[in-house]
This record gives sequence, C-alpha cells and structure tokens, in this order.
Amino acid sequence: MSNGKQEQEHLRRLRERQLADRDPLVKQHQFQRMSANREKKIRKPYSLGRMWRDIPYVWKGLFCGIGLGTLALIVVPLFWISHWAIHCSAVSIVVFAIFGALLGRAIDSREEIKDLIR
Repeated sequence: MSNGKQEQEHLRRLRERQLADRDPLVKQHQFQRMSANREKKIRKPYSLGRMWRDIPYVWKGLFCGIGLGTLALIVVPLFWISHWAIHCSAVSIVVFAIFGALLGRAIDSREEIKDLIR
C-alpha cells in the first residue's frame, strides 16, 4: 500500500512541476532577474583597471615599448658619453615600440585563436 501512496505523491509532484514550468509568471520573474543583473553590471563605475583590460595588447605593447625606449633615452646618455648616445637612444624608442606592437599583436592573435577554439 505504501507503494501506491508513493506513486500518488510522485504523480502529484510531477504535475506541480509541470504546472510551474508552464506558468508565465516564472518566465517573467526570470526575465526581470536577468535584466536587473544586467543593469547592475552596466551601472558599475568604469575603473582604470577595467579600462586597461579592455585595451588590445597591440596598443599595450606599443605603450610599453615607447616607455622602455624613453627609459633608454634617459639612461643610455648617462653611461655612454658621446654625441651618438642620444641618437641611438632615440632610435631605440622606435625599435622598442615596433617590437612591443608586434608582441602585442601576437598575443591578440593567440587570444582570438583561443576564443575560436572554444
């Protein structure tokens, strides 16, 4: 007899679940919850770190290369006493910038390939 009761209880729960699945309010609540979460995400302040993450690696590499070249422009003439020191250091800015941009483009390409594989 307990088997019959279990069967009835199972059928009752199944029917309740089916009715809940067809309930339009459930879908409406789910949509409202998703849209509220989306709005919360949009309202978050745009931080400096988030901005830096959104910049493509090719530009990050270019900025880093220019920074490294500028550092070379400052440091090299201190150790190399010659009128060519500033000229060579200025060329190093261009070389480092190109190298940084190429490295950044390679990283961007790798990320795009990873996204395509997923």
